[in-house]
Amino acid sequence: MKQNIHPKYYKTTVTCTTCGATFETGSTLKEIRVDTCSNCHPFYTGQQKFAQATGRVERFNKRLEKKEK
Repeated sequence: MKQNIHPKYYKTTVTCTTCGATFETGSTLKEIRVDTCSNCHPFYTGQQKFAQATGRVERFNKRLEKKEK
């Protein structure tokens, strides 16, 4: 391997700006701030809603019924 061409690798603290959670990881940046993390993201917390998907299915079924008639 060539010497002195690789970036410095730091033990980094990642901070969530929404909920304030922190965790450590490795990166070439000294500090990382993220908008959402796994503690506050709706997909991971189980609070995600699929309201639009049900409406789309109902509209599709209505169109399908019209074609069959």
